[in-house]
Amino acid sequence: MQHTPELNSARWRRSSYSNTNGGDCVEITEDFPGVVPVRDSKNPHGPALVVPATAWDAFITCLKGGETLPR
Repeated sequence: MQHTPELNSARWRRSSYSNTNGGDCVEITEDFPGVVPVRDSKNPHGPALVVPATAWDAFITCLKGGETLPR
């Protein structure tokens, strides 16, 4: 079982494709080796989803390549 990192001091960032109107955005932090915490920008004090970095990398690669994710 993987330990959930303490996220209080995390430096969150939003995609450069996000608008400044506070739309439907996700934020990530890359401060934690091996995992990528993801949260809803509209609820910064809410829960974060913590995914393995390898899964995040595969997700981003698929998005950039216009591929669909395997089910």
